[in-house]
Amino acid sequence: MVSDATTEAVEGFARHLRSERGRSEHTTRAYLGDVRSLLGFLDEQCGVSELADVTLRDLRSWLAHLADSGAARATIARRSAAARTFLGWATRTGRIPSDPSVRLAAPKRQRHLPGVLKQAEASALLDVAAVAADDEDPMHLRDRAALELLYASGIRVGELAALDVDDLDLAGGVVRVMGKGAKERTVPFGGPARDALDRWLRHGRPQVVTAQSGPAVFLGRRGRRADPRQVRTAVHRLLAHVPDAPDVGPHGLRHSTATHLLEGGADLRLVQEMLGHASLATTQIYTHVSVDRLKQSYRQAHPRA
Repeated sequence: MVSDATTEAVEGFARHLRSERGRSEHTTRAYLGDVRSLLGFLDEQCGVSELADVTLRDLRSWLAHLADSGAARATIARRSAAARTFLGWATRTGRIPSDPSVRLAAPKRQRHLPGVLKQAEASALLDVAAVAADDEDPMHLRDRAALELLYASGIRVGELAALDVDDLDLAGGVVRVMGKGAKERTVPFGGPARDALDRWLRHGRPQVVTAQSGPAVFLGRRGRRADPRQVRTAVHRLLAHVPDAPDVGPHGLRHSTATHLLEGGADLRLVQEMLGHASLATTQIYTHVSVDRLKQSYRQAHPRA
């Protein structure tokens, strides 16, 4: 059975993630789930209930067990990273004398090229949203504004749902976003997104706003702050009307924004700043997408390809 000291360490790690590292509740739950998976294995399979007794061999046995159970390489890599973060924190805070995960190696993640829309497909999607909004239904106006802003800015769907009215500067064409790790950034957007947002704020939002709406930009039909799932549903529903387009969802719009910016000659570091990536390496995957699409176009169009 896991000791009281180990249980206290997990609770302290959760507080550390939320308050000191500024991790979201979703990320914190994911970390804690991975840590509890480790601790459960150590207790049941290795007879280890105290953190100070954990060895590198125990950790390797855990990863081998995950692999034998059919866990994907990405899952194993994520759980390994969570274990290293937890045990490193436990060492720094004096809960264990040394970190047994220092030499723990995990399988490298497979780098999958993200699914993206072609520029024509993205335009067609936004045209479909615009036509749907012609009926002045507030939810259709909302969906059009949400999709225009997602594609124009490349922000995450969770960031979009968290926006307040004061975060938007329609005249300046910028939006203030609170990203991962409570890091704030300012992201530009263009005329079509500004027009769609203006129409939503002047004609759509007033139809559903209630005393419980607060400052939220995007609302549901009952006046509460819109949930990211509502935006995902809208993207999938409208994209179904675009022939042959991949069913990518809101994150696919983010991928598409980055890819189309780079295809248009945008600087990689500016795209990194716009997307809120902590590492340039994360942004660089979009250069591979652009090159891959360039090669595909070359093979289709060049007579000696």
